[in-house]
Amino acid sequence: MKFLLVKPNPHKNSINLQSFMICEPLELEYAAAVIEQMGHTADVVDLVIDKSFLGALKADNYDVVAFTSYLVHIGVVKEYAEQAKRYNPRLITVVGGVHCEVVPEDLEDANIDVVLSGGLYALGGVVRGIENGESLENLKRLGRAPKGCDFQFTHPNRAKTAKYRQFYNYIYHDRCATIKTSFSCAYDCDFCFCTRLGKYHERPLDDVISELEEIEEPNVFIVDDNFLSSRTRIREFCRLLDERGIKKTYIAFGRADFIAKNEDMIALLARHGFDAFFVGIESFKTSELGDYNKRTSVDVNNRAVRILERNGLQCYSGLIVGFDWTREDFDGLINYLNRFEHPMVNIQPITPIKGTPFYERMKDKIVEDERRYENFDMAHAVMLPEKMSVRAFYYNIVRAYLKTSASAKGRRYIKERYGKAVYRRVRKGAAKIAMQYFKLILKPNIGR
Repeated sequence: MKFLLVKPNPHKNSINLQSFMICEPLELEYAAAVIEQMGHTADVVDLVIDKSFLGALKADNYDVVAFTSYLVHIGVVKEYAEQAKRYNPRLITVVGGVHCEVVPEDLEDANIDVVLSGGLYALGGVVRGIENGESLENLKRLGRAPKGCDFQFTHPNRAKTAKYRQFYNYIYHDRCATIKTSFSCAYDCDFCFCTRLGKYHERPLDDVISELEEIEEPNVFIVDDNFLSSRTRIREFCRLLDERGIKKTYIAFGRADFIAKNEDMIALLARHGFDAFFVGIESFKTSELGDYNKRTSVDVNNRAVRILERNGLQCYSGLIVGFDWTREDFDGLINYLNRFEHPMVNIQPITPIKGTPFYERMKDKIVEDERRYENFDMAHAVMLPEKMSVRAFYYNIVRAYLKTSASAKGRRYIKERYGKAVYRRVRKGAAKIAMQYFKLILKPNIGR
């Protein structure tokens, strides 16, 4: 059988970090490896780069079309599935991805045959079911197979994205691959979708290092929800890098409380090529950190950022904007971020994501149509600001960017640290997002 594996291009109205980064579709590369190991063929199309879904579909006589989907892609994926069925009603359509694993009912659609709520653990069973001519009802059941905690899949087949790899980057790092060394998250922040993906488990580090040896790119984005899980694991990771002679630059996610307590581990990682950590600072207010069940404090966050700065690592910080904020709160955010040397920040309106406890608490306050999936991108306002207009809310988000990471000082720092080519790419992405926000300031359209 022939499979077409599809990474969707987000809806044009979605505001997302693809303006700053295009990451390889790691989940599809894993899927391709599973499918080909079972004796079939699989092609991957990255529609962020290729654009034409029908063009890719018509390139070969495919039997199955499978999509990956986050929340913001759901509407687009349903449109693609409809196009696929219209082109060839005999095609079997499958959709997977983290949203399918937590809220599979959102992907139920007349044109989608199988929802992989069991993720990669369910994929092999579905493929065997198709081989055996199982009914669609049985295929749907196979797609719901429970997930395990013994990730023993073959390495992702990166050859399937060979023609795209020159375009893959992560913020300030060109030619950047991705790798995953653990799954889910050991914490339970109320607003975070990552904590709903099942029991936290880690891959054996020998296998991780073997996969790293296969990666040609000089930069690697470690996409674990929290790479800083334990001192023992970090030491072993660095020991294996030395043993195998692997020299690369790394970006990863890590919690502030670990960084604050383990500066020696951060120094060790810096010596082994780590250039930046994305840290969920979330708020400069102690009360909000408590509301989010973040299990950290403003003081801990501050110490973590200082430790990264002392060791030459960039801190990419995520900050959540509350819908009860005033202009003075935005002023406080700006002043807080500018205490650090080079604030690089992603400022996000708090967004209730279905499947999280925070969503259950806040769903009655959502005024955006939840079928407009593209607006649940952690950039649009989906609840009404309580103390200012929607226009003023968007304006203050833009103002916060312009006075922190997008300031003249911030732009100069990016150019000096990462070079003019990266600076131009990032500036182009920032200009696109700024234009999207300016349009929202002029015409918010929330809930319409």
